[in-house]
Amino acid sequence: MSKPVLVVGAGPVGLTMAAELARYGTPVRVIDRLPARTTQSRALAVWPRTLELLDAAGCADAFMATGLRADAVSIHAGNRTLARIPFGTIASPFSYLLMIAQSETERLLEEHLGTFGNTVERETELTDFVDGADGVSCTLMHAGGRIETLEAAWLIGCDGAHSFVRSRLGLAFAGDTLPMGFVIADVHVAGLAIPPDEPAIFWHPDGAVMFFPIARGHYRIIADLGSVPLHTPDLGEMQMIVDRRGPGGITLSDPVWLSDFGVNERKVRDYRKGHVFLAGDAAHIHSPAGGQGMNMGMQDAFNLAWKLALVARQDASPCLLDSYSSERSGVARQILSDSSHMTRIVLLRSHLAQRVRNFIVKQGFRIPAVRRAIANRLSGILIDYPDSPLNIGSARRLRGPGPGQRLISRRQSGRGNMPPRFVLAATDSVEARAMMARHSALLMPETELPPDENGIWLIRPDGYVAAVAKGGNWTVIDMALDSMAGNRNIRTYDEIGRHW
Repeated sequence: MSKPVLVVGAGPVGLTMAAELARYGTPVRVIDRLPARTTQSRALAVWPRTLELLDAAGCADAFMATGLRADAVSIHAGNRTLARIPFGTIASPFSYLLMIAQSETERLLEEHLGTFGNTVERETELTDFVDGADGVSCTLMHAGGRIETLEAAWLIGCDGAHSFVRSRLGLAFAGDTLPMGFVIADVHVAGLAIPPDEPAIFWHPDGAVMFFPIARGHYRIIADLGSVPLHTPDLGEMQMIVDRRGPGGITLSDPVWLSDFGVNERKVRDYRKGHVFLAGDAAHIHSPAGGQGMNMGMQDAFNLAWKLALVARQDASPCLLDSYSSERSGVARQILSDSSHMTRIVLLRSHLAQRVRNFIVKQGFRIPAVRRAIANRLSGILIDYPDSPLNIGSARRLRGPGPGQRLISRRQSGRGNMPPRFVLAATDSVEARAMMARHSALLMPETELPPDENGIWLIRPDGYVAAVAKGGNWTVIDMALDSMAGNRNIRTYDEIGRHW
């Protein structure tokens, strides 16, 4: 048996990583030092782009059956509604926000992982590792103190903000700690006069209070503390905050979880060092504004898993793995910037600045194009890889996405346990069939209708465009596939991108 990939951490990111690798037939082990998965709600938001990827993985239906569908988010000041952003205009098959407790997300992902015959090895901790020429020698400590030495092909640290893997690699976690704190409560809420499935943000001169539905009558409430030191609130304090900052008439009861948290904005420069990778909070953390954190980490996993699987099968060159850090690091920079701006807008302290903010939001969000742009931005469907070293070709004078942009493929949706494959979106032809025969290890055996009959699109296993060419210019597609397979004497993917 070939060496497995070792995934450290069985949160949503680690479980997504392990399940995708297992789905692609790559040997994988996933460990977690805790005896059981979390029982807390924690990360709640699953945005459309993540749902699209879960659909391609074959488990979106279970999420939709479990979660709460939110069709809009609203912003208020007392009893005045400043803005309401509907999600129905999002250009995705999943034009809504799915609210689901992280405990349920982990349960569903663990069950999905189990369909491939894999389980989480709990109470198992990575205590050391040494990266070598052909893999990573990992030291594991199991429950009871048993020590195991595991020879892994790759090691992936999905072990959170305090990542042992990142620390052991000596990678700087550069960034800042914001000078503000928050309190959080999962409670039963009565008297909130907004749709029960709609997240709502209330702005007040003292600060913000935000309501995020988890189940009918059950909400996550977050409020900023201003200059008050971090502390765990009690139900009475949360009620006082809601009374002062909310619309009035709201009663809190039956707290499930009360806590506090600070906000850090940090990321590593490189997500890879040798045979070791980082994903999720181990690589980047930021403000919870916009609910992007878990989504970004899970999308890290979707990005890396297909590349590792192809390299493990020797269907692709190891150089393919170099694209992971550059692609996902660029996304993290943008999300960190967006969430930082949102946090600072929400937490303005100057009363004049608050009045200006409220006026701009109320007037600006009356424009449908503005509401659509914000919804699409939050949804994740605008995430792309414009500077990816894998990009080849151009969509100029063609109707359709360019290299690095998202393009959902029906051929890749809900596939079972099989290796990752690219899809040709092109008019069926002798040339197309010849291309599929020539690159049978990388291409699905059937074409898909292209966005424009005058062009050819090569779609990656994660639903992004790798190459675009005008009809008949099969050299570009052949070059892209050859380079990924390592069949051409070209030193880097960046050279290919510059050449084309």
